[in-house]
Amino acid sequence: MTELGKNRYQIIIIGGGASGFFAALAAKEVNPEASVCILERSPKLLGKVRISGGGRCNVTHDVPDVPHLLPNYPRGMKEMQGPFYQFSAQDTVQWFSQRGVELKTEADGRMFPITDNSETIIDCFLDEAERLGVQIFTNAPVEKIIPTDTGFKLMVEHDTFTANKLIIATGGFPMRRQYAFLDELGIEINNPVPSLFTFNIQDFVLTEMQGVSVQHAAVSIEGTKFSFAGPIIITHWGLSGPAVLRTSAFAARWLAENQYNFTVNVNWVNEKAQVAREELFELKAAYTIKQVQTQPAFGLPRRLWEYLVAKAGCNAIRWADISNAQIDKLVALLVADSYPVKGKTVFKEEFVTSGGVNLKQIDTKTMAHKTIDNLYFAGEIIDVDGVTGGFNFQAAWATGYVAGRAAVEGE
Repeated sequence: MTELGKNRYQIIIIGGGASGFFAALAAKEVNPEASVCILERSPKLLGKVRISGGGRCNVTHDVPDVPHLLPNYPRGMKEMQGPFYQFSAQDTVQWFSQRGVELKTEADGRMFPITDNSETIIDCFLDEAERLGVQIFTNAPVEKIIPTDTGFKLMVEHDTFTANKLIIATGGFPMRRQYAFLDELGIEINNPVPSLFTFNIQDFVLTEMQGVSVQHAAVSIEGTKFSFAGPIIITHWGLSGPAVLRTSAFAARWLAENQYNFTVNVNWVNEKAQVAREELFELKAAYTIKQVQTQPAFGLPRRLWEYLVAKAGCNAIRWADISNAQIDKLVALLVADSYPVKGKTVFKEEFVTSGGVNLKQIDTKTMAHKTIDNLYFAGEIIDVDGVTGGFNFQAAWATGYVAGRAAVEGE
């Protein structure tokens, strides 16, 4: 990496992560002669790329078009139309393919490099940066940003950098005080709160079934409209899985305001009560002499079915002897089981923040600040976040691409 020194660049990017690299490469591809550098505060580059997807890097998601992409963004669904129409998920696949990195699609739509190794993506970026002549500085924390008549002066430890254009791509921060460098510029920040987390449930009988998963279920937050269907996984701390993570993302601000104390309702079969009731009466007619706990309905895992049957007080009862009241109780648990939630657990290493630079200040056709000249944003520093499945990286690629091109074209 380049040693620190007094430098002037046409474009400086703060942040050596996914969006920062993509912005740098996009700028150099438009104008190979432009002087572009990345300032990364840590000793390592592309840290989140390296650990994403368990070290495989979930690059993007297989969606047919932008209208199918947008609903996966709790914040930024409307504003991201501009960036995504300039750089869609299909463009991401093509971009990597043109550079010798082929992606594969898994059953749930997530896309990974065929190597199943995030280093493939990192090597691609580093090779491209070297080929295009992007200057990279690590261990270079920007301590102050000073607007000037011709751009910006950046104070980096004991050094000074100057830039005509500045792209801020630092990623999201979990604490409000970490946005102080933007406060100094008068930039409006939406307070950060966590997104993408699992629900902590202190029901030890439930959590003893850790590892049990249900593919066709739904969760909702009691007293709200937040409700999503999809797979659910029981963990040793409560509930996880795509349905839970999507719910946590869309309800992130409501949950923070309520200090993560709420009631989650679980529809284990993702069906209406009448459908569940009819299924149980069919089982009653078919298995009269068998015990209820031995005949799981809706293909539920046996351990979960036995848990629900016991919770309904129907274990050790034959189907022939089950009463209508007991069936009603079991139906209620199948379609509207409820648990008090106290707290959250961050989803593996996929930490995502809801919050950052208020989108009303950004022209999303260029990712430029509307009132501060020569200033651009990319990635999670802005108040855009997606659900799990490659959507946050797709937002990073798109906003980085738009910001990098717009910055160099404005030179």
